[in-house]
Amino acid sequence: TVTLYDYDKGTGTLLERQSLSSLPPGAPESGLAEIHVSASGQRVYASNRGHNSLAVFAVDPATGKLTALGHEPTRGNIPRHFRIDPTGSYLIAVNATSGDAAVFRINRTTGLLEFTGSQIQLPSPSCVQFLAAP
Repeated sequence: TVTLYDYDKGTGTLLERQSLSSLPPGAPESGLAEIHVSASGQRVYASNRGHNSLAVFAVDPATGKLTALGHEPTRGNIPRHFRIDPTGSYLIAVNATSGDAAVFRINRTTGLLEFTGSQIQLPSPSCVQFLAAP
């Protein structure tokens, strides 16, 4: 699940406001591995390990509540980590047990992911980072 909390700065406490499944209806239970909010704050992305997918959620700008938009297969097994590139145009996901990385284009209008066809083999990938050019 992906859970939205309200944070009380005065007391340092969290209050659950919303909890949504990161899986499509009928999918078997799966472990969530990574979650990121887009730089615009309009989308939330989460990886499902057993389902081997990336879940996409819209963020309501007025309430902060989430709406499930869809799922995209990671093109591999057990997505361990993913990262959105600094331009907000692409997402790279690494799959731990299949040993690969797949590149997805982020649709600027819908926030949904589109596989670019670019995928490379890597020995035991665990993390993706973008580094500034020197």
